[in-house]
Amino acid sequence: MNLDDILSVSGKPGLYKLVAQTRNGLLAESLDDQKRIAVSASQQVSSLKDIAIFTYSEEVPLAEIFVSMMAYEEENGLPDLKAEKQVLIDFFTAVLPEFDRERVYPSNIKKVLSWYLKLKEHQLLSQTKEEPAAGSTGTDAEPAEENTTSTATEANGEKDSDD
Repeated sequence: MNLDDILSVSGKPGLYKLVAQTRNGLLAESLDDQKRIAVSASQQVSSLKDIAIFTYSEEVPLAEIFVSMMAYEEENGLPDLKAEKQVLIDFFTAVLPEFDRERVYPSNIKKVLSWYLKLKEHQLLSQTKEEPAAGSTGTDAEPAEENTTSTATEANGEKDSDD
């Protein structure tokens, strides 16, 4: 799944697709109504590719979580966005058992779930994580492992916690 061009813009609802970079920022198009907005360089913008969720041992990229959510959805369905906090926490525990409960809030879980549903609605989700292993020849290619970088951000910037 390619999350490079999917953006979350602070202060703006929904998700946006990167259209172009301008001299003073970005031009983005809403996934909901296809309206274009200019995003200045001073606004906080996060690519979904750069977002990860805290666990007790590492940060897990959002793409991996979306793959886990797809598998969970096939077997159990998804909770409603307006579900109680404990229902959301139980859902996320099933998807990512070791998520850091002190730094990942129910509002973060709700946002990740809403992003997943929005990407699914616009058919931007796929299980490309499993595809490279099928046709891999093993010559001059990297192993078919998920690229996990050490630079990650919180699921959303609502609350930065300095423990």
